Amino acid sequence: MQEEKDQELQETVGGGEYSETTEEHSEKSTENLTENSNSETNPESLNTEHEKKPTEPASEKEITSESESEKETSEPVVTEKEPSEPVSEKGTKGKEDEVLEEIDESNAEDAEDQDNHQRHHIPILDYHAMSMENLVGELQRLVKNEKVQAIKKHIDGIKYEFDLKFEEFLEEKKEDFINNGGNELDFKYNSIAKRQFNEVYSEYREKRNQYYKSLENSLKENLANRLSIIEELKGLVNVEEDINTTYKQFKEVQENWRNAGPVPRNHYNDVWRTYHHHIEIFYDFLHINRELRDLDFKHNLEEKIKLVEQAEALEQEEDLNKAFRELQTLHKIWKEDIGPVDSAHREEIWERFSKATKVLHQRRQDYYNDLDKVYEQNLEKKKEIINAIQKIAADVANNHKTLQQQIKQIEALRDAFFKAGKVPQKVNEQTWADFKEAVRSFNRGKNTYYKNLKKEQQENLDKKRELLNLAISLKDSEEWDSATSEMKRIQNEWKKIGHVPRKYSDKIWKDFKGACNHYFDRLHALKNEAHKDEMESFDKKNACLERLKAFELSGKRDKDLASIKSFIDEWKTYGRVPFNKKNINQKFNIILDAIFKKLDVSRHESELLKYGNKIQQLAKSENDYAIANERSFIRKKIDESKNDLRQLENNLQFFSNASEDNPLVQDVVKKVEKQKEALESWKAKLKKLNIMQHHLEKDENDEATESTSEEE
Repeated sequence: MQEEKDQELQETVGGGEYSETTEEHSEKSTENLTENSNSETNPESLNTEHEKKPTEPASEKEITSESESEKETSEPVVTEKEPSEPVSEKGTKGKEDEVLEEIDESNAEDAEDQDNHQRHHIPILDYHAMSMENLVGELQRLVKNEKVQAIKKHIDGIKYEFDLKFEEFLEEKKEDFINNGGNELDFKYNSIAKRQFNEVYSEYREKRNQYYKSLENSLKENLANRLSIIEELKGLVNVEEDINTTYKQFKEVQENWRNAGPVPRNHYNDVWRTYHHHIEIFYDFLHINRELRDLDFKHNLEEKIKLVEQAEALEQEEDLNKAFRELQTLHKIWKEDIGPVDSAHREEIWERFSKATKVLHQRRQDYYNDLDKVYEQNLEKKKEIINAIQKIAADVANNHKTLQQQIKQIEALRDAFFKAGKVPQKVNEQTWADFKEAVRSFNRGKNTYYKNLKKEQQENLDKKRELLNLAISLKDSEEWDSATSEMKRIQNEWKKIGHVPRKYSDKIWKDFKGACNHYFDRLHALKNEAHKDEMESFDKKNACLERLKAFELSGKRDKDLASIKSFIDEWKTYGRVPFNKKNINQKFNIILDAIFKKLDVSRHESELLKYGNKIQQLAKSENDYAIANERSFIRKKIDESKNDLRQLENNLQFFSNASEDNPLVQDVVKKVEKQKEALESWKAKLKKLNIMQHHLEKDENDEATESTSEEE
């Protein structure tokens, strides 16, 4: 059976045409009634096919069961509707037929269960605008709080929208999986929302099955009972007994009919038409007792007039849905509770009732026409949204920050799409397909970017791993100058490399930072020790400077020069001072220059006196590399002085006709003399350096000679 096949909830996920996944037996209780030769009503078991088709006319398929002897004489069942119902040309239904059929079908549905009408009072929300999680929540609320027979349209709407959204969500996840290197056949995704939806939907189906299963037997029994009542009604015609007794039996039949209970909805209208047909036959039979018949006709007319007046008053009801539900109820009362009227008033009263129905039907048509206009406006909004998504998809950003902004824009557009409202049914599928393709196009571009970004980040990771290994190899190095330079270079290179995969970024940075900190902590510790010595040198130099400031000339030039030289010798014995204290050397030279000026010592001579101490330091260090650097430095200064002197002398030629008192000429002459003096100083320094190196080499040779003699 179909219900057994429906136990699994592995439905095809959303999109395209919506097809109901379960066909419940008894949902419409489409029983097939057959006649039996013994005049007993034996309805067959319910058909399990869930079909929605017009009820077959009873003239084509007789509902009541008759014995073989009755079939020849009994009248065919009259199935015509009330008089004057309009029928369009070529046998097609007119507008009134459509609305009457809608009312009949709705009443037939309600006839199965008196609580079924509650479905009209349960609002159908805008499920299209809801997220999957909200749809699951609404499904849970309906299944928990409402009658299961009253929520089918609501559940169908929720399922349709949920499947559409889940399909889109699943396709996006599958694309991500494939773009990350996965095999499509291996793709699986465990959605909490889908699992919850399936659980609640399964609960709904179970409740629905139980409801219709319990209802099935009752409906079958009621149908059989009503058919037997019809047979009883037919038996009242042409009986040979007192008419009053027959009429009393007729009233009992009517009362039994009213209390016979609901029947399957697909037989509701035919059963009632058959019943009313035989009621009219009975009233025709009552022509013998016109008083009884006219009394009933009068009562029925009065009741139908009341219904007509109520139907006409519905034109003023503002709530159109409420008005149509009340009209539906009036039609039900007209059919179920009130008998026929005399032929003279029959067409007139039906015409009034039909006219009131037409008026309300026209209001509904106008409402739906206006609604169609709203749907068209919604369609235009959705087209604009789709175009906006397509525009973004055509120009996907190539950087993370901008792409994240685009992702937010797409999410906002998706929300706007779902909140834009319904569109005409004929373009609904195409609109949804265009929307999905636009979003998927953007997602493909986004995924391509992040796929390439992932490749780039992997390359960055490899580069940073190389730098990390290099930093680890240098962190314990004792080659401070070269190692420090290399560590700084590594750090600069690290900054230039882009992002790495997030799962590695914290660890590799922590390891790299640890290696660098280890090295520089060692370096700083060493510098702190050296800084201690530098501060001691600074304190000593500062004391020497204070004493130099307090020095007073004795008037004896040689003695004073010797004293100044001792200050210089003492100063040179002190080591380096902290970098931020280096200006103390400048202060010392300024004071020396002032004293030399008082002693009338030339700049050239004072420079040589100062340089003598440096020569002594170089001699003590016996550092060939330092001596070579000093020689190179002095030669460079000699060349610069020669070039500057040559340029100044050339400039002086331009003033050959100018007076010697000319300020410009005097300025150039001063610069020439100053440059000559500087050149002589550098040459003298080079000479001293050469003499010092010569002595060092001689001493070295003497030591080598002495060593050779000792060996001999």
